[in-house]
Order: sequence, then structure tokens, then C-alpha cells
Amino acid sequence: MRVVVVGASGNVGTAVLRRLAQDSTVTSVVAVARRVPQDRPPPPYDVATWVACDIGADDAAGQVVVALADAFAGADAVVHLAWALQPTHDRARLLATNVVGTHRVVRAAVRAGVPHLVVASSVGAYSPSRDEVPRDETWPTDGVPSSQYSVDKAAVETLLDRAEAQTSLVVARVRPALVFQRDAGHEIARYFLGPLVPGRVLDGHVPVLPWPRGVRVQAVHADDLADAFREAVVRQVRGGFNVAGPGVLRGPDVAALVSAGRLREVPAGLARAAVSAGWRARVVPVGPGWLDLGTSAPVLDTTRAERELDWRPRFTGAQALHEVVRGIADGSGTASPPLRARGA
Repeated sequence: MRVVVVGASGNVGTAVLRRLAQDSTVTSVVAVARRVPQDRPPPPYDVATWVACDIGADDAAGQVVVALADAFAGADAVVHLAWALQPTHDRARLLATNVVGTHRVVRAAVRAGVPHLVVASSVGAYSPSRDEVPRDETWPTDGVPSSQYSVDKAAVETLLDRAEAQTSLVVARVRPALVFQRDAGHEIARYFLGPLVPGRVLDGHVPVLPWPRGVRVQAVHADDLADAFREAVVRQVRGGFNVAGPGVLRGPDVAALVSAGRLREVPAGLARAAVSAGWRARVVPVGPGWLDLGTSAPVLDTTRAERELDWRPRFTGAQALHEVVRGIADGSGTASPPLRARGA
């Protein structure tokens, strides 16, 4: 199989390349990214032929779709992982990459005659569910209106619905929980903690962990998620697939890792106001919509992935969280290889 991976240099992309490098079913890999590795990249980046393309670039002439279609030529499947989390204050830039960029990937896949598109959606695409009942893939994907991340994921789901209705493209949507691995520590700290929180403080040295009441999340290890993407590609499946490691993470689970179990629950409204103020002052890198997701995103039922993809996670959600906390604390690296800008 010839597989193209769009957004191959990040947290999930690195794990997907690692998985494809071990797979004799996949005979050719093309990796598309805004910035591509320098010469002779280390494993797993050396498994791919790299193509530089910014899917969210200003492009009145339509050259991005042409470049993507050229990269997609002859592919049996395209895996679309590219997504921008920052800068959260530049809404137009996020929309350009996340929604417009995905539309360009779809158009390019159709133009190149690619039969199968596998897209990284998210638990964030789902409508609110504040109870603990696990929800399967039939739960509505209308998003959480107060989260721009969720709004964009829901918009992509609608875009994919339209593509399936209007073209012959077969589309699979992999909807993971939070994705962690040790080597993504640097990336996740930059996106979610910012420069004012030193990573080493998370190594059990937080005096007490303030935890917004009602927040509960799931997590999946990047390597387990990569297994799900591999199975979706080689089995040529369509539709949604929830992916999450066993267990639901709450305040005590996180406190056990970062504050020696010291925890103080705070009202969700108070926590939201604090995050909102910090975000507006540009000292907190993410807005309050992420807290809203933590209190309203559904618990994922992963039965379909287990049944149709034969997916069996090797890590619990708590183990995946432990890995990334260690990665943040000891600065163990980044998920990306050394990169150069397009055209450099």
C-alpha cells in the first residue's frame, strides 16, 4: 500500500510513522508537513518521502490543492492529522489550517482519485454529555459551542459528511481522547502550560493541585492511537471510531502524579473565570473552552474500534498520562524531528 500522511511531524504523526515503519503491508509512505525534516532525518521520519505544504496558507490561486493532489497521486489512502492548536488568539489562522485546510485535503484526495481518507477527529467533536454513560459513535457531533477547538472539529465532521454524500471517497473518522506520549512532553507543555510553568515542577513538586469540580477526561497513548490508524487504513473502513485507553481520569489520578496526591477541588465557574482572565492577559496559552470540554465531553465507548479494528490498547489512560508528565518534567524531547521551513 502507498499511504500519505498529512501532518506527519507532530505528536500523532510521529507515532503513525513509527507504526507504518514496522508494517510490511505499507510499501510506500509520503509525509506532508508545513515544515519538513532536515537532510537524513532520524527514525521514524526516515521511513517517508517528505513534501512541504502549508494546508492553511493564503492561496487565492488554489495552488495548495494542486500541490496536495500531486503528493496524493497513486495513494491507496491518505491519513489527515494536521491540526493547529495555537495561536488561540488568532481565530482566522486556526480556521485556515483546521477547517479550510481539511477542505483542501478532501478536494485534493478527490482530484487525485484517492479511494480512502482517514481523518483525525476528536472526542471534542461530540455534543455535551455530563453523565458517566459511555457514548458510542452515534452520539451527535455538534460540538461544545464555547470551545473553538470543538467548534472546528464539529465543522470538519460536517465537511466530511458532505464529502461522502457528494463523492465516492470513503471516509473514516478516528475520534481519540487526549493523546499522550513521553516524547510529546515539550510540545504539550508549550501548547497548554506556556513558558511560566517550568516542566520540572510537575515532577511531584506541585504544592497542591487545584482541580475544577466536574472535570474528567480520558487519554490514549500515541502508539495505541497509531495502531488504530493503521487498522483503519489497511481494513479500508468507513465511519467513526472512538479510541481511548481504559479508565477515566479525575483529580486524584492527576494529583497522584504531580502533587503527591495533594488536591483541592475548586468550583468550575471560579476555575473558568481564572483561566479566562489569564488567557485574555496572554499569560495562559489556552482559553476556558478547554475546561468546558473537560466537564462536558462524553465518556467514549470504544467497542466499535475493538470489534471492527481488532484494537487492543497496551496502555491505560493513567499510564499514558504518566508518560507525558515524565516527558514534560525531564524535558525528554519533542515529537518532531529537526525541521526546516518550506523553501529553505
